Amino acid sequence: MTRTTAVLNPFTGDLVGTVPAMEADDIDVVVMRAEVGAAYSGSTPRHRRASTLEAAAALVGERSQEFARLVVEESGKTIRQARKEVARCVNTLRLSAEEARRNTGELVPFTAFPGSENRRGWFTREPLGVIAAITPYNDPLNLVAHKLGPAIAGGNSVIAKPSDLAPLSAVRLVDTLIEAGLPPEVVTVATGGPDLGEAIVRAREVRMVSFTGGFTTGESIARTAGLKRLAMDLGGNAPVIVMADSDIGEAVRACVSGAFWAAGQNCVGTQRILVEHSVMDRFRAQFLRATRRLRVGDPLDEATDVGPMITELHAKRAESAVGEALTAGAGLLCGNDRTGSLYSPTVLEDVPEHCAVWAEETFAPIVALRGFHDLEEALSVANQTEYSLHAGIFTSRLHDALELAERIDASGVMVNDSSDYRLDAMPFGGFKYGSMGREGVRFAYEEMTQPKVVCFNR
Repeated sequence: MTRTTAVLNPFTGDLVGTVPAMEADDIDVVVMRAEVGAAYSGSTPRHRRASTLEAAAALVGERSQEFARLVVEESGKTIRQARKEVARCVNTLRLSAEEARRNTGELVPFTAFPGSENRRGWFTREPLGVIAAITPYNDPLNLVAHKLGPAIAGGNSVIAKPSDLAPLSAVRLVDTLIEAGLPPEVVTVATGGPDLGEAIVRAREVRMVSFTGGFTTGESIARTAGLKRLAMDLGGNAPVIVMADSDIGEAVRACVSGAFWAAGQNCVGTQRILVEHSVMDRFRAQFLRATRRLRVGDPLDEATDVGPMITELHAKRAESAVGEALTAGAGLLCGNDRTGSLYSPTVLEDVPEHCAVWAEETFAPIVALRGFHDLEEALSVANQTEYSLHAGIFTSRLHDALELAERIDASGVMVNDSSDYRLDAMPFGGFKYGSMGREGVRFAYEEMTQPKVVCFNR
């Protein structure tokens, strides 16, 4: 009898669907299928890879409401947020199709070096082979597309392991790719627990592991993988700096969205807001007003701004982390109310730096405010964390914007925007501890391919 894993609606607790609960012993069959898929994919002309990706993008676009509802039902994102994720998925697949056609390699200037005047040649970009793609629950459709699209464009096959908490969007996306013309063996969806994930990572036939998730799992993958390429997005603890000369109303609007989008389950979500002291009172008052107006509840309701966290356990952990901070002396400005998996947007002030909600990624609708006196203090505080992805800056002074952008330790610095802006074409990945590789379609494609040189001596 085949074992299955139930996928539950984070808001209602209802059964959304089931997926097979595969075990580590299944790895041999999975790998054999993926190797067959790699042979198909690598021999497929680029125009056909591109056409398949474009056809899949069109199908996802035509079925956007269906995909959006599935994202809501399995992840708890609000319906408005889910629609944006579906639109981004369509864009990701289209960008991947473009990459299949254009990123083929380039000429090598052999004649630039004495003694090579009679040589001519080029390099091509060739597939790695079998790629393992391990994805989280918070963007269950587009983060999968960010791995599958570039991998297919590059002529690879993929073993896709989505989060057991929200795997159904990934399954539906793979089914759509197959409907669009992808040979079924090119992407194998493997659903199961940590033992299965470890077996996939350990498999010698896997040439690359592309992982999005937490630091603990990332470290485990690095220890287990052996000699293969690794690309990891391990989250962050994003600071946003608000200077006194900035448009405070716009900074408030962007920071509220940045902090509480997807119930804070966002790796580039705004977590620490640093505000120049002279405008702190004004910023705080407006920020709290806007936060209290957010509607928390049923994610399928068009009026809802903040839906549930992925499970009640995750919401309890957020509540516990805030409790630790309050015990240590932090001030609660609003929020910290929980009903099941719903956790209200929570704003803290004066959080001690040793507390988890200041020092670590919370992955919850929690934000901490802190004042600063000058730019050097703001930079010092912003750069405290080891876990760095994005940062935000609000200022009307070009000089300050350029200096802060240069000196903040982050892979992306958003000027006059919160930390959570991301375009699917731009390079995306970590700075500092745990930084490994880049996503963003072109950059992931290059991570998932390898140069091959051809040189003629005439």
